[in-house]
Amino acid sequence: QVQLVESGGGLVQAGGSLRLSCAASGRTFSNNAMGWFRQAPGKEREFVAAVNWSGGITTYADSVKGRFTISRDNAKNTVYLQMNSLKPEDTAVYYCAAALGANYYTAPQMYRYWGQGTQVTVSS
Repeated sequence: QVQLVESGGGLVQAGGSLRLSCAASGRTFSNNAMGWFRQAPGKEREFVAAVNWSGGITTYADSVKGRFTISRDNAKNTVYLQMNSLKPEDTAVYYCAAALGANYYTAPQMYRYWGQGTQVTVSS
C-alpha cells in the first residue's frame, strides 16, 4: 500500500521557519515528480512547489518564490519543503503529492498519490 506521510508542521511566528518532510512507502518514487500543495480554510487547494524526478528542476508558486525550497532525497524516498520568512497568509494544511510522470507539474490532477496533510499555522 502506497503511503505519503507528512511531518514537520506546527505553529510558528511570522518571519520564522519550518521544514516539512514527506516520507513515501509502499513503492519508490525516485523516477517520479513530487509536489507540495496547500489548502487554507475556505479556499481551494493551491500549488506550492514541485520537483522533477532527479531534483534538478524545481518550480514554485509566485507567492512562495524566494522563501520556500523544495528538495528530495531519493535514497530515502523523501521530499522536503524548507519554508523561511513565513507569513500569516502561509497558514494552511500542506499536502505532499507524487505524480506518475517524471517531470514537474503544477496541476493537482497530474498527481496520483496524496498524503493526509500537516497543519502549518503562522501567527502575526
